Amino acid sequence: MATAEIRKELFGHAEQTNYLNHSRGFLSWALTLDHKRIGIMYLVGVSAALIIAGIFALMLRAHLYYAGGTFSDASWGLFQVDNARYNQLFTLHGAIMVFSFIIPSVPAALGNFVLPMMLGAKDVAFPRLNLASFYLWIVGTAFLVAALLTTGLDTGWTFYTPYSIRTSTHVVYATFGAFVLGFSSIFTGINFLVTINTMRPKGMDWFHMPLFLWALYSTAIIQVLATPVLGITLLLLMAERFLGIGIFDPDLGGDPVLFQHFFWFYSHPAVYIMILPAMGVISELISVYSQKRIFGYTFIAFSSVAIALLGFLVWGHHMFTSGQSVVMSMIFSAITFSVAIPSAVKVFNWLATLYKGSILLTTPMCYALSFIFLFGIGGLTGLFLGALATDIHLHDTYFVVAHFHYVMVGGTLTALFGGLFHWWPKMFGRMYNDFLGRIGCLLVFLGFNLTFFPQFVMGSRGMPRRYATFDPEFEIFHQWSTIGAFVLGIGIVLSFAVLVYAALYGRKVTGNPFGAASLEWQSSSPPSFHNFDHKPIINDPYDYDSLVYDETLDTYVLREFMDPSQVPERQPVSH
Repeated sequence: MATAEIRKELFGHAEQTNYLNHSRGFLSWALTLDHKRIGIMYLVGVSAALIIAGIFALMLRAHLYYAGGTFSDASWGLFQVDNARYNQLFTLHGAIMVFSFIIPSVPAALGNFVLPMMLGAKDVAFPRLNLASFYLWIVGTAFLVAALLTTGLDTGWTFYTPYSIRTSTHVVYATFGAFVLGFSSIFTGINFLVTINTMRPKGMDWFHMPLFLWALYSTAIIQVLATPVLGITLLLLMAERFLGIGIFDPDLGGDPVLFQHFFWFYSHPAVYIMILPAMGVISELISVYSQKRIFGYTFIAFSSVAIALLGFLVWGHHMFTSGQSVVMSMIFSAITFSVAIPSAVKVFNWLATLYKGSILLTTPMCYALSFIFLFGIGGLTGLFLGALATDIHLHDTYFVVAHFHYVMVGGTLTALFGGLFHWWPKMFGRMYNDFLGRIGCLLVFLGFNLTFFPQFVMGSRGMPRRYATFDPEFEIFHQWSTIGAFVLGIGIVLSFAVLVYAALYGRKVTGNPFGAASLEWQSSSPPSFHNFDHKPIINDPYDYDSLVYDETLDTYVLREFMDPSQVPERQPVSH
């Protein structure tokens, strides 16, 4: 093993057949069973969903720049925003962002690409099911967009009854789209559970897995157990509209609050479908770019499972003002505070990992640090909403909007970009411009805070959410939010541009430019069709002392791949 020839075989030969050029043509991608190509297709899809939902958000923020609205003039034509169109824009923005972008972005895109390689496997357990989940995602997203292109949708992304039963807009299109997207999520969850359970290599027990896999495993549990509840709820809603059977319609003896119980029993665990994979990405980035073993591995691993399980028990905190009993509200409030404990465990362990680490402020690390800041604000402001006394005042105000976006959008978006910049050389074998990547991160960070931090102030002063007009006293805060939204949009576009340019024209890299120790970095970059051209060596995914720098190949390799006489002193990772 310890020869220069084998090292070149592993990392040095550019003429190998990698997954990108293994077979060419549209059908070779459309019918592929390769998890890497499916991950790339998911990435393209969720990026398109982010752009569509982001355009809606910018139109909303532009309209809210003045108290009377800025797009009310008929000369804007298609982009005219009156009250009815405003309701449709924020509904489709929320539905597409939540169901088509946030939930599948990290697990389905990054997870699909990375998970099998982290296990040293050739693919996921069920490749055909994996491809089916992607096409279900396309179908579900198409129905959401179809609702926009027909009569629109104005219920809010939560589809609350009884209004969703009575509105003339296309609730059925949107709910069916969400229903299909739920099946896509279930298929992905089943695949990940079986893959991690059955395809771990000999020598990799549960407590030698990368923490990203722990996060994906915990997420998959939620996907499989909670998503069917949403599917049943949406089917009942469609049945209520078509058949009038009286489940949620109060005119027929139904209970609209029952819909909220069903919806949030799924949708609060779904919050952790969104954030748990992001936390797993951050665990990898913090360790790699501080070049230090992750602090408190076991606590971080079990905290992922704890968050997944406790997430099923707190749905009632969305309903403190819905008329449920005081006793139940107190119980839900107490459990809500308990969820903060495993989340805080992760944050404290990340900070402890950074302490005295050899920190490299690369683009992925900048996104990881941004995540910690944004998630910290989102988590701390959640305490106000979990307390009964303050939630009564803050419920359905912009405070909730800001809190939700800090946790879900700020967390998922920064983790997604951090993971993309980390694994991009692995995906495409080319390096990006790190300086421009950090500029993009700075714009995303500043734009995001400028957009949503003023909304905490608005909400605490009583500004209700989902209103197309508002009192002039809130105008300055809305203006700051609108300016921040456009800065955020520029940062996202710049970050995508840096990545796309790198994939096409970036400097070629070989195996492991960042000095990461997990198994996926033992393959070539980009990986071969079967992921590994050799049997990977099972090692500690956080043992960075096991790596040495090979000057001839310009990459970090395991000491086992080097002749003992050629092993140099370990050098710090740099660009």
